[in-house]
Amino acid sequence: MPRPKPDDRSDNVEKLQEMVQNTIENIEKAEETMQFASPEEQEKIRAKNRRREEAIAAMRAEIRDEAAAREHGCQ
Repeated sequence: MPRPKPDDRSDNVEKLQEMVQNTIENIEKAEETMQFASPEEQEKIRAKNRRREEAIAAMRAEIRDEAAAREHGCQ
């Protein structure tokens, strides 16, 4: 039976930062498409972007946690 891989958190901060950047880009792209969308589609885009903003806040909190863990030698 194969042994599970150890939990490698060494690059979590970088991965999370990239996820934040990608999510910000998705918000910007969605806002650009709003000018061509119907009012109903615009509301869906706004709702999705609100969820994206919430996800970004959660990812930034996790980045802080991961950075603190890294500082204290937990990897």
